[in-house]
Amino acid sequence: MATPVPISQTAGSGFLAANEIYQGDCRRLIPRVEGESIACSLWSPPYFVGKQYEAYLDTFDDWQELIGEVIRLHIDIIRPGGFLIINIADILCFYDPQMPKIQAENVDRRKSKVTRDDVLRVKEGYPHLSRYELAKVLGCSEQTVDRRLNGNNIRGGKYATQTRVKIVGGLVEEWALNAGFYLYDRRVWVKDPAWANSNWTTLSYRSVDEFEHLYIFWKPGITTIRRDKLTPQQWADWGSRAVWHIPSVRANDDHEAKFPLELPRRLIQLFTERNDIVLDPFIGSGTTAEAAIVEGRRYVGIELSPEYAALARKRIKDALSRPTQIALPVR
Repeated sequence: MATPVPISQTAGSGFLAANEIYQGDCRRLIPRVEGESIACSLWSPPYFVGKQYEAYLDTFDDWQELIGEVIRLHIDIIRPGGFLIINIADILCFYDPQMPKIQAENVDRRKSKVTRDDVLRVKEGYPHLSRYELAKVLGCSEQTVDRRLNGNNIRGGKYATQTRVKIVGGLVEEWALNAGFYLYDRRVWVKDPAWANSNWTTLSYRSVDEFEHLYIFWKPGITTIRRDKLTPQQWADWGSRAVWHIPSVRANDDHEAKFPLELPRRLIQLFTERNDIVLDPFIGSGTTAEAAIVEGRRYVGIELSPEYAALARKRIKDALSRPTQIALPVR
């Protein structure tokens, strides 16, 4: 495992040096970034969906406190006219004990053809029969009789806490506004259906999860617009398009939630210039840092997990060993 870079060995000024991965809590390390030195901070935070790397977030309040504070800490380090970009998805399984149980008659999946009317008809003729006796007459299970009479075919189980979809974009915007950032743009990343997790959708009308949001916040100041950063074809294909179709990473074998290299590459091309510094305070496997290197930018990466920090450093080392794929920085 690679050795974490101690804070005492950062830039001579005492600030975190560029082109390094720092292992630790970003809430402690972001204040060590030089003021107004970051052109773009680009990151994907924990989504509060039960991933292993989110285990330290016990409650939804913990999650809100984390994301809100990290956004707030950025206002001093993003340069005027610079950008804060957050890749995040809505919480599809947000546990809400106050939500009524969703009941559904999944007609196509019934193992028994016995209907509610059938049960009521037998029950009317034999009012003293128990549920078990009714089931014997109808030739079905007593659970079927119970479901037909009481409508307790509840998604997720009779006693499980119900889940709903929690839209998080409004929360993120509010935290950014409170910090001093303004929503400049938003894009939709269409990846591909999460088939591994979509079996439950056959029991409801809910859609398969196949997109995430990119919220782009601006810090007041002059933003230089240069059309020559992209080719005319790039502008036509994705530079001026709100919906991006980029396949997701097919093998998350070394990290649970990697995004594809193409995603940060596009954002870095659009919102930064050569030699700018790009920050990712949730660097994970190092994708943002690799994208910065490939596009001729500098990077600062922060990662809480020692294991993932080591993974990011290895990825950067591998990227630097492929110089033909790297844009030369402006001198």
